[in-house]
Amino acid sequence: MKIHVKQGWQLAVKHFYLVILLFLYQLLWGFFLYRFIDSVVSPLLRRYPGSYPSDTAAQVFMTEAQFQLFKTDIISPYVWMLGGLLAARMLLTPLFNAGLFYSFNQARSDGSTRFLEGIKKTWKPVVLLYWIEAVLSIAPAWYVLPRSLDALLESGSTTELLQAVLPGAALWLLWGTVLHLMFLAMQFGATSGEGVFRSLWRALRNFLSYAAISLIMWGIGAAAGLVVTSLSMLWAGLFALILHQGYHLIRTLMKVWTIAAQYDCLQTKQL
Repeated sequence: MKIHVKQGWQLAVKHFYLVILLFLYQLLWGFFLYRFIDSVVSPLLRRYPGSYPSDTAAQVFMTEAQFQLFKTDIISPYVWMLGGLLAARMLLTPLFNAGLFYSFNQARSDGSTRFLEGIKKTWKPVVLLYWIEAVLSIAPAWYVLPRSLDALLESGSTTELLQAVLPGAALWLLWGTVLHLMFLAMQFGATSGEGVFRSLWRALRNFLSYAAISLIMWGIGAAAGLVVTSLSMLWAGLFALILHQGYHLIRTLMKVWTIAAQYDCLQTKQL
């Protein structure tokens, strides 16, 4: 496992300019999403009646809000805008993946990095796989969410609610994790020219080591997050602000490092 972590780090450093590009992409996405939410929530909060509203005033506010949402088309522009943002992310993210994964393969074979060439050559299968993964990942929501809502309304205590909700949530998380690993392997195969099914079969045959390196890298990322959070709490002030903002770049680097280690793990099994 140590060699995969090391090789993954070398691949990530070689693609550091893509780390910067991905960081800027996520920064812009977060900014526009924040501005969108702020444009929706702030006007509503300004209409909320005072700091200590009476029950009647609060009820009138809720009734008016419910009427505006369900009896008028006031929410339509926001729905379309949110849909546009999500559609843009669903298109741009797999394009980044296509270029990055293809560049990993080129860096492994001849030492070069070819991000734009990867997008041009392999974007179609990667986008398709990404969309299929997204659909399959949210599919359990049709079963889990209604039952979770029923449990929320009917449970008499927090313990009872957790007992009803946690098993389904845990299975959903496990399903999403395994699905992500399998589709990630197929995207590696699509960008390397090996083929999605051969890459999927290799991931299944070596699932334990593949999952282990993934858990190790996720653990490193979680530990880094805990360290940054702890330091921010201990040294509150300008240092904490700079550290917190800089952590987003570190988190992006960790993401690329994790994918590179996973890629190296699967490609090594080919030898």
